[in-house]
Amino acid sequence: MRFAVKVALRYLASSPLQTGLLLMGVALAVVAFVFITSLIRGLAIFLVAQTTGQISHINIEPPARIARVLLDGTSLVDQPVSTAQRLQIRNWKEVIDTVKQNPAVVAVRPIITGNVFLLRGEAAASVAVQGIRPDDLDAISDISSKIVEGRARIGGGEILIGTRLARDLGLRLGRPVTLRSDRGGQRLFSIAGIYETGIGSLDERVAIMSLDSARPLFDLPTGVTAIEVKIRDPNDAIDLAETVATLTGLKVTPWQEKNRSLQSALQGQGRTGSLIQLFALISIIIGVASALLLSSYRRRSEIGIMRSFGVSKSFVMVIFVSQGILIGAIGAALGCALGFFFVTQLATLKEASGEQILPVVPSEGGYLAAFVLTTIGATLASILPARSAASIDPVEAIQQ
Repeated sequence: MRFAVKVALRYLASSPLQTGLLLMGVALAVVAFVFITSLIRGLAIFLVAQTTGQISHINIEPPARIARVLLDGTSLVDQPVSTAQRLQIRNWKEVIDTVKQNPAVVAVRPIITGNVFLLRGEAAASVAVQGIRPDDLDAISDISSKIVEGRARIGGGEILIGTRLARDLGLRLGRPVTLRSDRGGQRLFSIAGIYETGIGSLDERVAIMSLDSARPLFDLPTGVTAIEVKIRDPNDAIDLAETVATLTGLKVTPWQEKNRSLQSALQGQGRTGSLIQLFALISIIIGVASALLLSSYRRRSEIGIMRSFGVSKSFVMVIFVSQGILIGAIGAALGCALGFFFVTQLATLKEASGEQILPVVPSEGGYLAAFVLTTIGATLASILPARSAASIDPVEAIQQ
């Protein structure tokens, strides 16, 4: 075995140009593998971070009411669901204490949500209200850093609105506005700050106020409509949601369920990346197989002489398989090193805004997978040339 490896090394060293080109071809294929892997995974990380950075990872809501079916004589009659009283979580403080015990939880905040009409003179708009505790203003999304005018303050009679809503209705700081809810509640507020998140749905129709200010508007003296939870790793939201649902008996929704289109896009993106990686491996296999087949043809006379001296077919096969392993391992190691250097340099390229031009993550290059798969692929590619070399008739080879 050791002697077969020495012969394989001698064969590779005897044609330095061919061996160098072959190793470079394998290395470039591995660089492509590493780049695609770091790009696909980096883009997934970027999209998930962008999506989950401004929203809660888990939403806890009261169970939905189910319409009952009553027996009226001999027929069944549907009883409509009553909307006279809003769904609410009355024991929200106990639920928060339960959720906070999980070490994966970063922040928890109760919230009251609802729709109101914002009135200012002849201007009117339908606005979504978020009523939160002042201390929880930045618990889920960092609103304070998004304030472009005024202050991040939601005192007794103050609200925060988005830039697009302010522009559409001509609202300015300190101006009084009237909010009227579908529950009949009405109150005068002043605009304490104007924020800009870059998310149209927030900047255009969301007003933020204190929890105590939202209660009379929506006739919720004690309860809340939902509890929002932020966790360390957004990818753990599904498992944690199941745990919280079991503990509380409430309706618990992970962010993935509300962003199915993103999940589908990430899955499709992952399949595309896997297909490109497969093509890279196929190119490696074809290149190694072609080079070793050519080598076996050029060395027919040498192989014939070895066979005439009693060298076994298995020994000849080990020589060529060893070449495949060496080419795969050395080329993969070189490719991983070049790939890491390449994606590291790409990660430093930034736009004027400070964002990366390409969302590559050097640590997500899949280097171990690239090394193992390339070595295995090169080994498999060497089997056909090895069998071809082992099948050479020593008499015919010497005569040629």
